[in-house]
Amino acid sequence: MTLAEAKTRHRQLARETRQHDHAYYVLGQPTISDFEYDRLYRELADLEKQYPELISPDSPTQRVGGEPLKEFKPVRHPQPMLSLDNTYSQQELREFVNRLQRLLPKEKLEWVVEPKVDGIAINLRYEDGLFLCGSTRGDGTTGDDITANLKTIRSIPHRLEEESVSAPARSVIEVRGEVYLTKTGFKRLNTERAANGEEPFANARNAAAGSLKQLDPRIVARRPLDIVVYGVGQIEGTNVRLERHDQLLQWLKTLGFNTPERTWHCHSADELVKAIEELEQVRRGFAYETDGAVVKLNSLEQRQRAGFTAKAPRWAIAYKYAAEQAETKLKGVTVQVGRTGALTPVAELEPVLLAGSTIGRATLHNEDYIRQKDIRVGDTVTIEKAGEVIPAVVDVVLTKRTGAEVPFRFPSQCPECGSKVSRMAGAAPGDEGVVWRCPNSDCPAQIRGRIEHWCSRGAMDIEGGGEVLVRQLVQSGLVRDVADLYRLKLEELAGLERMGEKSARNFLQAIDASKQRETWRILFGLGVLHVGAGVAKALSRCFPTLEDVFNASIPQLTQCEDVGEVIAQSIVQWHGDRQNRTLLERLRKAKLNFTSELYKPKAAAGPLEGKIFVLTGTLPGLKREEVTERIEAAGGKVSGSVSKKTDFVVAGEEPGSKLEKAQKLRVRIIGEKELLEMIEKR
Repeated sequence: MTLAEAKTRHRQLARETRQHDHAYYVLGQPTISDFEYDRLYRELADLEKQYPELISPDSPTQRVGGEPLKEFKPVRHPQPMLSLDNTYSQQELREFVNRLQRLLPKEKLEWVVEPKVDGIAINLRYEDGLFLCGSTRGDGTTGDDITANLKTIRSIPHRLEEESVSAPARSVIEVRGEVYLTKTGFKRLNTERAANGEEPFANARNAAAGSLKQLDPRIVARRPLDIVVYGVGQIEGTNVRLERHDQLLQWLKTLGFNTPERTWHCHSADELVKAIEELEQVRRGFAYETDGAVVKLNSLEQRQRAGFTAKAPRWAIAYKYAAEQAETKLKGVTVQVGRTGALTPVAELEPVLLAGSTIGRATLHNEDYIRQKDIRVGDTVTIEKAGEVIPAVVDVVLTKRTGAEVPFRFPSQCPECGSKVSRMAGAAPGDEGVVWRCPNSDCPAQIRGRIEHWCSRGAMDIEGGGEVLVRQLVQSGLVRDVADLYRLKLEELAGLERMGEKSARNFLQAIDASKQRETWRILFGLGVLHVGAGVAKALSRCFPTLEDVFNASIPQLTQCEDVGEVIAQSIVQWHGDRQNRTLLERLRKAKLNFTSELYKPKAAAGPLEGKIFVLTGTLPGLKREEVTERIEAAGGKVSGSVSKKTDFVVAGEEPGSKLEKAQKLRVRIIGEKELLEMIEKR
């Protein structure tokens, strides 16, 4: 294939892949099978590997950046990103309508009602149809550049559809919307965090905000983020002429964006109230959380004349739904101890019906939360489902306080083993001074938690190893750690309460089957702080055996994808404990699988190991793909663009702009002959 043929095929593949991405992630109507899509994508990726100069910022292969960011750079908004005034009152909504009617007397006003997505406001800037920069709202004037993170969201197009952006000159289009975490994704994320011993997110909005603040786009790519767009900022150099907001939404849809899945057109305050009530009934069926409705004038020209206040437009308002709440009595507070030793206070409530389910317990988060809210045993409290998912105590009904209520004292000793608790013992980054932990690794609650985690489906998948049986095993003294499971005998199990011979035999068979589980499951099952399933897999790809993982140094561990210094330190610290080393040895003697099936050995270091090359122009003796193969075989890497990280630019005849950029950056420029001499060097 010639370079010209490769360019033509690349354009075709990139366009087809973008269209299929749009059909799947925006329209929800895939037009080809996953297998066919993967085949297209692989062909595109292989073509770019063969011809690195074809890689463009809008290629579907460039969804996830390679290197973590050091910081977010500030971005100034050409047009401010203002917030909206809001109300919880229908009367105030009617007053808002009357105020606009007085401002625009004798004019017919038409309104559009949209769902208010509970997410993070962002701005997407496109120049000549290409996604150039994505930023947060910030203070309305200046936000953070989170382009690399936003590129991981597949419903954000990297290039706008050409026929929809008819531009005689250089075009600028800024699109504004809300990034959110899907409801199902939020539940799955919190389940994973709990399994990894991490504090769950309070609601989907916090989870979305936390995701967009990640400095490593690879982490963001694993979060189920999506977007709904509803407006624009700066627009220049396009032929598009819009008069109404509904036209704007339709135009944004033709550009390839997700727009509000449902809107209402209204001509009076009464119709607005009816639309908002209807939205409240249907909003629970949306993929995202909604906390209200946004009411906007439809006419863009009327908006201009209505104008703005210093903080918000006069032509729009957010009507917020009151969270569904209930009042009940706080009967007591129990403190749970997790497998990492974290102490979590839980409110024991008089059962009450809330959002379709009966709530008898709710989280109190931590000691500081109880103190700040002045929550006392015996109080009448207000509870709601935070993010409509997690039951939480949000307030105390002080008017119903009698004086008989008792302040809750957080225990200074572990309620399970009596050890003195500490806010620093085994604390994870970010929870110092907030989370109390039991430092005793022999604490029965921690032992139970570790064994339940080991038996869980995501770890060693030992059927039957649930809470009830594990509690009996620990209480009877049969099991003190996970290695003890592999020494259990039939008569010991059969003697436990409600455990007959058949059940005991099935459990022993499940334990025996777990000896063949993949190595990453063992690593995850051990419960090392910060080592979740994804990190365990990454480590298993880097090291051939479990012993190699734990014998590695911090610098060696951080060479693995997704493994940072905090995780590496946690692994080294865990293995530094003599008791943990003994546990590993006992598991090895029990003949568990310590050899990684995911490990892929790297080729021996070549003369170009760690060096980055960029090719430009036509080389005299070798084809570009041959040069790429030789560089990679010698340990080097071929990049499609010149940067400060580039070590060498290999220039042939008729070099392009890459040569000029290399000269500006003072990157060393070599020819084919010099490159071959470097490769042959020993």
